[in-house]
Amino acid sequence: MRMKRSIRTMLFVLAVLTMSLTASAQVRITVGFGPPAIPVYEQPICPGDGYLWTPGYWAWDPDFDDYYWVPGTWVLAPEVGFLWTPPWWGWDGGVFLFHEGWWGPTVGFYGGINYGFGYFGVGFAGGRWEGGHFFYNRDVANINVVDIHNVYNEHVTIVNNTHISYNGGEGGLTVHATAEEEAAERGRHIGPIAAQTQHIQEARSNRDLRASVNQGRPSIAATSRPGDFRGGVEAAREAGAPYHAPANRGAENAPHNNYQHARDLPPIEHPAAPNTGNAKLDQKYQRQQQKLLDQQNKERNKLQQQQDREHQQLARRNASDAEKQQVEQRHSQQTQELQQRHATQTQNLQSRQATHGRK
Repeated sequence: MRMKRSIRTMLFVLAVLTMSLTASAQVRITVGFGPPAIPVYEQPICPGDGYLWTPGYWAWDPDFDDYYWVPGTWVLAPEVGFLWTPPWWGWDGGVFLFHEGWWGPTVGFYGGINYGFGYFGVGFAGGRWEGGHFFYNRDVANINVVDIHNVYNEHVTIVNNTHISYNGGEGGLTVHATAEEEAAERGRHIGPIAAQTQHIQEARSNRDLRASVNQGRPSIAATSRPGDFRGGVEAAREAGAPYHAPANRGAENAPHNNYQHARDLPPIEHPAAPNTGNAKLDQKYQRQQQKLLDQQNKERNKLQQQQDREHQQLARRNASDAEKQQVEQRHSQQTQELQQRHATQTQNLQSRQATHGRK
């Protein structure tokens, strides 16, 4: 079990690391069912001259067998003249294959998906490079013209009004790449920059961005800057389509791996911020959540230190294989009991807060 989880995690890390390389070197990420629809949300105002919009999309977390939303955000282009081609999911050989996004002088194929804000399925209508400067189309982009003067107005007729988030397969789009789009992908381009990679990692660690939790309507749909999930955040106004949990998805949004040691456990996630409409009550609930989180981290660290000491003792005594196996079994049981107890504590607290918040 531990080795299986390690391999799955290693593959995901490799996939993230390759985002800084060319798209041709990407790791294949495949899923048996398609992502939810693209949610409906507003674009945050552009934070400054030179920032380009990168639309939000659904990514895949193998540890939880779940899609999670990577919020749209404004990013500084890595080179003058470069534009962003968004990632996309496409049906390929009986599974959905993830195609990584990339930067290049020409926008390539992104599945015909309507991500909005200039990315309506083909090309990009949100702005263009002229004389080493990026000019924003005010008809599409949310720009403060007091601070940014390199703007123009060009009305865009949107042909693709769907919120479908994948190409091919049942219910998917039936758009094919043009010769120009295929040439753009073969040309010079680079993968996501470091700020985008950090942004993805931040999204993956946020439980509220998982599809099974937000039902296709993420509370953080877009941000003003990559990795900043606090200021300039836009919540989804609505899901792009009713969310239906796939029948072959893992149960109850929980990892299906059995962890053998406390050090193997993934970081304890921060629960979604309370939102009862009562500021004082939200602050009280947030303090309760933080207190429980601190307690759980303390218990986990204590168990990890205990298990590490026992491993060291076994090594010093040159213990037999039978004794080592017995200790490993006990560590596995301790770790799983701790994980289950913490999950129950978190669920009980959220249940109490939800009940009291409705009174």
